[in-house]
Amino acid sequence: MGIPTLISTHTASDSSSIDITSGIDSTYDEYMFVFTDINPVTDSVDFTFQVNATDDAGGDYDTSLITSTSFYALHDEADSSASKGYDTSRDLAQSANFQILFGQIGNGSDESGAGVMHLFSPSSTTYVKHWYCRTNHYNAADYSFDYYMAGYINDTTAIDEIRFKMSSGNFDGVIQLFGIA
Repeated sequence: MGIPTLISTHTASDSSSIDITSGIDSTYDEYMFVFTDINPVTDSVDFTFQVNATDDAGGDYDTSLITSTSFYALHDEADSSASKGYDTSRDLAQSANFQILFGQIGNGSDESGAGVMHLFSPSSTTYVKHWYCRTNHYNAADYSFDYYMAGYINDTTAIDEIRFKMSSGNFDGVIQLFGIA
């Protein structure tokens, strides 16, 4: 990995979404999104993302197809159970749906999430766009979840916008965009 350069910081305060509509261009081949203190207003909802390609005139974050896979490790607060596995409920298969990054996150003050997502070559007009994400969040059922997700955006059009939102309701938190040189 190269040297990260901060491009922008976005703060959600009871916001429905964070749309990053500038700064994702051909300047860097890799972009990194850092999530800090992501906390939903609604209990037990999912934190998600979807992208907009430059040819999506409607701008509704609903045309780029994502294929992904998801693995997790969890441990409950009472120290009575722990497990790891493949989570088919978070996978997408050529879907224009929003990709889940944190699943069923709690809305208590001690229930938030953090993580890092990498997006590669979003300006390419030849290849699909690969991404991977590592997150940890405190689940509404009092579990700490460590997720590793990866996939690709099956779009050979340049990607220049990304939206982060909850599956329902608003949220608080900070998302920073970095370019990796």
